[in-house]
Amino acid sequence: MKKIIQGALFAGLALFGLAACSTNSASNDAEDERLQVVVTNSILADMTETIGQDRINLHSIVPVGKNPHEYEPLPEDIQKTTQADVIFYNGINLETGGNAWFTKLVNNADKKKDQDYFAASDGVDVIYLEGQTEAGKEDPHAWLNLENGIIYAQNIEKQLSAKDPDNAAFYQENLADYVEKLSKLDAEAKEKFAAIPEEKKRIVTSEGSFKYFSAAYGIPSDYIWEINTEEEGTPDQIKHLVQELRDSEVPALFVESSVNERPMQSVSKDTGIPIYSTVFTDSVAEEGEEGDSYYAMMKWNLDNIAEGLSQ
Repeated sequence: MKKIIQGALFAGLALFGLAACSTNSASNDAEDERLQVVVTNSILADMTETIGQDRINLHSIVPVGKNPHEYEPLPEDIQKTTQADVIFYNGINLETGGNAWFTKLVNNADKKKDQDYFAASDGVDVIYLEGQTEAGKEDPHAWLNLENGIIYAQNIEKQLSAKDPDNAAFYQENLADYVEKLSKLDAEAKEKFAAIPEEKKRIVTSEGSFKYFSAAYGIPSDYIWEINTEEEGTPDQIKHLVQELRDSEVPALFVESSVNERPMQSVSKDTGIPIYSTVFTDSVAEEGEEGDSYYAMMKWNLDNIAEGLSQ
């Protein structure tokens, strides 16, 4: 019954969005002839804004700090998606997994894959959840490797330039500057992590979202639960991690800014290993705070993890 009600609500919102679109389309066209761009989350929003700047009109769906795995679009999201010239989503089973909110959204807006909406992760070497290899079991957190972040940015620029060729040179120049900045941070991070003793090289977080990070920077990862759509912080999960850590030389634990910190506090209490800092995974920080852009969140993560593991 709950699914039926949710489906009816979504359909109703879609009709509302379409009606609003037809009512306001003339005034919107008059007010703003820039490329209309929609993205699914704050990380993609920052990347897209960095490349598009004032040449695009950008709408981000999932608010800062909210879980992008499962979301219920608002009427504004439906209206903006219907009106969009181009839409970017992460892919790799993030917005299309769980309650598949993004799939429902673009279907109701009559948008076509690789024509109207594009996966920013296209071209990334996908890592799967532990013990899984089939579709639907992908780990979506590819952006936590800066090399993948660069792939995201290149995909975004490619589609902005294709949809808006008059501003292609502008987008390409911004991309070049952005890639240079991200590449420098990536090289600096690899140098820092290479200097950490092997026995201390392990990042421990609440969610198992650092697999791409681990592969990029040579830091194995442990976690309480694997992905945020599963049970989170059960006694058995905590017990298992505590047993893994008791004989280790791991000097620090980390807790994500977007999750409940109490399970990690239990791990810290039971192992005697301190929580060194928060880290960012699914969202940038609020504007004006540390980590309020993709570059800033990655720099925060890289600096704090390197410092914590060097204790």
